[in-house]
Amino acid sequence: MELSLVESTSCRRLNFDASDDCRDNEFDVIDEGTDSTMLLMSSDTSIIEELMPKIGMEFKTEEDAYEFYLKYAKQVGFGIRRSKSHNDKSGKLVDRIFCCCAQGKRGKDKRDVYVKSHRPETRFGCDAKMKISCRKNGNLSVEQFVKEHNHYLSSPNKTHLYRSHRNISSSAAIQIEMASDVGIHPKASHDLMVKQVGGRDNLGFIPQDYNNYLRAKRTRNIRVGDTGGVLEYLQKMQFDDPNFFYAIQVDEDDLITNIFWCDAKMRADYGNFGDVVCFDTTYRKNNEGRPIALFVGVNHHKQSIIFGAALLYDETSLTFEWLFDTFTKAMCEKKPITILTDQDAAMAKALTSRWPETHHRLCIWHIYQNAAIHLSRVFSEFKDFTKDFASCIYDFDEEEDFISSWNMMLTKYALEDNDWLRRMFCIKEKWALVYGRHMFCADMTTTQRSESMNSILKRYVTYQHKFLDFFNHFQRLLDDRRYEELKADFRSNTSVPCLLYPIEILKHACSIYTPEAYKCFEQEWYKSHDSIIQIYEDVGSHTKYKVTSHKKSYHHIVTLYSWGQKIECSCRKYDFAGILCSHILKVFTMKNIMEIPSEYILKRWTRKAKDGYFGVTELVANKGSLDPKTCKSMRYKELSGLYVQLVTKAAEREDTYKVVKDGLLSMFQMVDERLQVNEPTVQHSIEREFEIGEGNSLGVKGIKTKKKVISGKRLKSGLDKISKKRKAARKNNQTSTIVKAIGEHYESISSMPSVEGLSMVETQFQPLLSTQLSQVHSDIGYFQTNDQERCHQL
Repeated sequence: MELSLVESTSCRRLNFDASDDCRDNEFDVIDEGTDSTMLLMSSDTSIIEELMPKIGMEFKTEEDAYEFYLKYAKQVGFGIRRSKSHNDKSGKLVDRIFCCCAQGKRGKDKRDVYVKSHRPETRFGCDAKMKISCRKNGNLSVEQFVKEHNHYLSSPNKTHLYRSHRNISSSAAIQIEMASDVGIHPKASHDLMVKQVGGRDNLGFIPQDYNNYLRAKRTRNIRVGDTGGVLEYLQKMQFDDPNFFYAIQVDEDDLITNIFWCDAKMRADYGNFGDVVCFDTTYRKNNEGRPIALFVGVNHHKQSIIFGAALLYDETSLTFEWLFDTFTKAMCEKKPITILTDQDAAMAKALTSRWPETHHRLCIWHIYQNAAIHLSRVFSEFKDFTKDFASCIYDFDEEEDFISSWNMMLTKYALEDNDWLRRMFCIKEKWALVYGRHMFCADMTTTQRSESMNSILKRYVTYQHKFLDFFNHFQRLLDDRRYEELKADFRSNTSVPCLLYPIEILKHACSIYTPEAYKCFEQEWYKSHDSIIQIYEDVGSHTKYKVTSHKKSYHHIVTLYSWGQKIECSCRKYDFAGILCSHILKVFTMKNIMEIPSEYILKRWTRKAKDGYFGVTELVANKGSLDPKTCKSMRYKELSGLYVQLVTKAAEREDTYKVVKDGLLSMFQMVDERLQVNEPTVQHSIEREFEIGEGNSLGVKGIKTKKKVISGKRLKSGLDKISKKRKAARKNNQTSTIVKAIGEHYESISSMPSVEGLSMVETQFQPLLSTQLSQVHSDIGYFQTNDQERCHQL
């Protein structure tokens, strides 16, 4: 069937002089064997008559006309763009042309001579267009419409690839940003959105648009800068949460060095569970390679919780002193009872000067790691040394027994002159359990919770993240951890553990403790039935019992006082962990005590650990450092909460209603009188490094940068370095063996050609070290000119 070019059709076949390879991939290419003319002629029949522009059709705005023509173009199968327009003297639009995306020709570029591979042609001089004008009656109306095209039109499943039909809507943009914030890969997020709308052609944009949107967003953040972005984020958090606290330290050049922050939930958690804190730093989890310091604790569900976080410039004692002072201010001057750290000299110095009343305990796991480094020979030669060393750390209740056992260990293994053990003995109060049993540590002897939190942190942030990205992804970590706590609260409130034995004291413990804390109590109760008890001393005021656990060579003394219900154990587990030990429970069983005395129920392990009023006023005690607008918002929220509580209680009875009403009327009068008086000028003595406020009012010039890092791996420990050195030494020994053996056979090799000499080396030394043959090849092959000189140099 032939089709004349003179006929009026909605599309005509394009007669290219160039090959098919120069066609843009935007345009449909009809498969071989398909009658393209039939497809083209049937295009008019698929167009809805209402979508066809008509002469005289009016529109309210230019945008309405553009959307109408765009809808028509999508139905027909081509893309459009805005072309020429004219405005009057006042700037009002007079006329506008909307043309096909293939209109015109590509102009010549003087840079074309330097281009090796040109982009495909996408403009073919198509005359299809719609022109609107307001010259006739003052309203925008269709003045000209040309529907004929000189190129192939696209089928409906390809139309979405035209640029004019690709647009990211506001709702899609929100979804893209949310996916980016939670760390979903762009391809996975795009595929999900495609599934939601029922296909790629219904989504409205392609993966390239998705990536371009994210790139444009990052560009906008770069324009704001790290400093402006971080300050804006912190101020937004403070606006959303008036109890959000942050502090910034700057150096003499007004560059930000250290940043600390904590929100209301962190501060409330610290009020309930801040008796013990694990403190540690992790490395290279942001683009600047700054250490991240986390204050970590444990809640009543035995879950790790974060009390505060900081991005540090370095790890000097001055930095840690600033950090500990800032943390204390954020927590209303409350300091922890115990803090666990590793053996960092800068941390120890800062803690001694800033938190002298806090018990500083060292991580026992790090003690073992350092022992493996400094005492590697002893560990390898004596199998019993590990047991004796652990006994000194854990087993003794009295200081005299510990010192005696320590001296015996030194004598037994001839370690009296060991410098590392001498230094460790000087700080024995920080790691030996005999000196820490009276300190409450929530049953923690290591910084494992901090190490675990650092490991979890790797799932959310990497060294590739900029500052602002780091804050956003860190918030994801907090949200996930808090949701786990929420689920644990739900399980604790709606269920109870299943009891294997319906014992009264277990029923009582099950009703008051959280399921995780109850498991600890249950284990102690089980162990109490696997121990032997004897009366050690019985006097009028008290009775002492000797309790020996199964397979233990030592015993513990439990003292039960006749007055009241006071009971003590030499192991002091209750003082250390907050849970009664198996030795005391053994005495309870013997004395038929069926419930846990109330004075030995620590609230922090119970289901009601978070009950009680945690004062909002205390949380915002540091108001002097905030800007007036934020302070006003905080005061309003505080008073609103108190007012609701007051009127709710007062409305219960008539007499309380009158009391509150009279009091409020008098308070109104007092407030009015006070407001008439000029507000006194308050002098704020805020140190430079603790300034907090809106915008860039701090006067900072930027963030002090560190040297870029190329790896996100944690720095290697001493033990890892020793192992690496040993492997390198073994490799060097093997290589030197090869060199020595080749030297011994120099005479036999020197008289042979290079190939024969190489073959002999391979034959004689293959069993010795096959992995080194490649190196032997390269070493011998290097000296090709003179065999004798070559072997001599080798």
